[in-house]
Amino acid sequence: QVQLVESGGGLVQAGGSLRLSCATSGLTFSTYTMGWFRQAPGKEREFVAAISWSGGSTRYADSVKARFTTSRDNAKNTVYLQMNSLNFEDTAVYYCPASGISMSVIERRYDYWGQGTQVTVSS
Repeated sequence: QVQLVESGGGLVQAGGSLRLSCATSGLTFSTYTMGWFRQAPGKEREFVAAISWSGGSTRYADSVKARFTTSRDNAKNTVYLQMNSLNFEDTAVYYCPASGISMSVIERRYDYWGQGTQVTVSS
């Protein structure tokens, strides 16, 4: 059974940082592209970042570029999202899906999803 468990969310002041983790099991992690998506209240889920199976390639949404960094540790079957200079617009539930295809910005290209972790940025 495939499981993806996000953690590291919480309440942070604007300008602060958080590091999200996503631990996986039940899949050959090193063969999957991993993504990060988020969904703010009343909004559609949106792409945040993605990292290739090797970690050698990444892509980011324009809204987080230069502030967020994704990385992975294939030995630990875990992907990370370092979030710096957080602002109120970053408040959302963050998800880390796995894709067997590519670093897509499209939700349906991802095969497995976790339950998400809440990030709340206060002003």
